[in-house]
Amino acid sequence: MTKIESWGRLSTPAHTLVTLSSVTNAPDIIANTRGPSLPYGNGRSYGDSCLNPSGTLWETRALDRLISFSSESGLLTCEPGVLLADIQRLLIPRGWTLPVTPGTQLITVGGAIANDVHGKNHHRHGSFCDHVTTLELARTDGKRLTCSKEHNTDWFAATAGGLGLTGVILSATIQLKTACGPWLTTESIPYHSLDEFFFLSDESESEWEHTVSWIDCTSQRGVRGIFMRGNPSPRRDIPEERPQKLSLPFIPPMSLVNRFSLPLFNSIYFHQQSKRTGIQIQHYKPFFYPLDSIKHWNRAYGRRGFYQYQSVVPRKHREDATAEMLNEIKRSGQGSMLAVLKTFGARQPPGLMSFPMEGVTLALDFPNRNTTTLKLFERLDAIIRAAHGRIYPAKDARMPRELFELGYPNLQKFQNFRDPGISSSLSRRLTGS
Repeated sequence: MTKIESWGRLSTPAHTLVTLSSVTNAPDIIANTRGPSLPYGNGRSYGDSCLNPSGTLWETRALDRLISFSSESGLLTCEPGVLLADIQRLLIPRGWTLPVTPGTQLITVGGAIANDVHGKNHHRHGSFCDHVTTLELARTDGKRLTCSKEHNTDWFAATAGGLGLTGVILSATIQLKTACGPWLTTESIPYHSLDEFFFLSDESESEWEHTVSWIDCTSQRGVRGIFMRGNPSPRRDIPEERPQKLSLPFIPPMSLVNRFSLPLFNSIYFHQQSKRTGIQIQHYKPFFYPLDSIKHWNRAYGRRGFYQYQSVVPRKHREDATAEMLNEIKRSGQGSMLAVLKTFGARQPPGLMSFPMEGVTLALDFPNRNTTTLKLFERLDAIIRAAHGRIYPAKDARMPRELFELGYPNLQKFQNFRDPGISSSLSRRLTGS
């Protein structure tokens, strides 16, 4: 067996690895695997949704072929192991781009569908599965299903955001959107209160495609952050690809993110970014994927690893709930360098288990301080529960089952579409199977 860890590096359980290298042979391999199994992409889920301790992981990265692409319509059909980075690199120079992309492009298409990932433009383009037109699914009973928003629609809705639990995706067709080139017109604006953040968010939605903010959750002088917004630029030139240079080559014995480094980093970052205000032309990579430029950045949290806590609360509770969470984090003496605050638009989610809802989402990384960190999460859970919000399973490693059931009212309906031969650490923790 092989030890596998998720991106949060909280544990390294042993798995049996089975590589799927051909969509022709994959259905037979899937049907003949014994015991609980799980499709596995690039391992970028933070918590335990991509882990199956003592069970089998079907590795899908070798299913990385682009099957067809129409330069006229922008329809791309590909296998599930294709990285979003590959799609962007190959097709932006040809005038097409993914409509929705999360904070890393180093995830697979299968993973993007399984977690129905979102980006900085939910108010404009929704989540990833809003742009998936068709997918093919292999089940452990040997059946293959073609699902779309017109055919087998219930299976499509269950698989979109279904955490890989409905079957193994063999192929997907995605509707891309036109792109002039790899550049964005961006603007950064410092803000000094939550009211100012929400004003900027609401004001920007009609004119700006992408909106997001970094927030300093350690500031003792009230709320402060950097609001960033962007639109596609008409600039067309394609710069030469540069090799990745920055890397964290070792795992430090203790977290580099701690009560000494955190306030200093956040203060320096806020003041530096405050000097870079105004309109500028920026390549899409540093705007969409700032951390992708640092290889193995997750090692910075030391041997214990880290948690990511991402929640969403409805619009009507957004001001009070966000303020309560930030105050609770400050009182705890813990915090995050990578704190992201952004809003979701009023859109019907494509999946039964899709995470976004109209409101505000706060995502933070926390070094694993064992009981101290878990006690903080319990207090944050109480705020989410009272506000009728929910936590993102793709980032989770410890959500209580009761909060999961409250946050995802379609859970029982979703359970009817689960593949009985597929299970994960997260599914066993939150559903019992």
